[in-house]
Amino acid sequence: MSSTSTRPRQEQPAQVDVRGPRFAAWATTAVLIATLLVAGASAPAAAALLGIQAVVFAVGAAGGPRKHPYGRVFAAFIAPRLAPVSEREPVPPLKFAQLVGFVFAVAGTAGFAFGITALGLTATAFALVAAFLNAAFGICLGCQIYPLVARLRPSRPLSTQPA
Repeated sequence: MSSTSTRPRQEQPAQVDVRGPRFAAWATTAVLIATLLVAGASAPAAAALLGIQAVVFAVGAAGGPRKHPYGRVFAAFIAPRLAPVSEREPVPPLKFAQLVGFVFAVAGTAGFAFGITALGLTATAFALVAAFLNAAFGICLGCQIYPLVARLRPSRPLSTQPA
C-alpha cells in the first residue's frame, strides 16, 4: 500500500523578493505624482498618463510581479546588483493590490477623460497614497485587504463528484 495521503496537497503560493514590489511602488509613485502635476495643465494628458499606468496595473494584476513591467526592470537591472534575497512575500496579495490600483487608475482616467476632474484627482490621490505607503514604509494596503477578500470567495467543494 502506498503511504501517500488521499487528501489534496496544499501548495504554497509563489513568492518574490520584497524589494521588487517596493521598487514598483516607487515607480508608480513617480508616475502618479507626474499625473497630478500634469492634470493642472491638461486633463487629457493626465488621462493618457494615468491610462498607461492602468495598463501597467492590469499587467501586474493578471501576470503577477514577474510579468509586471516595473518588476521586469527590477529583475533585469537592479536585482543583480543587490545582496541575495533575504525576505520574500507571496504573489496572490500582490496581484490583488495591482487589481485595486487598476480600479483606481481606470476611475481616475475616466474622470480626467470625461471632464470630471475631481474624480480624476481623487482616484489618483488615493492610488498615490497607497503606492507611497508601500514604497516608503512597506505597507501594502491591497495586501492588507487581500485576506478579507479571499475569505469572501466561495471555497472549492471537497468532492468533485456530482451529488
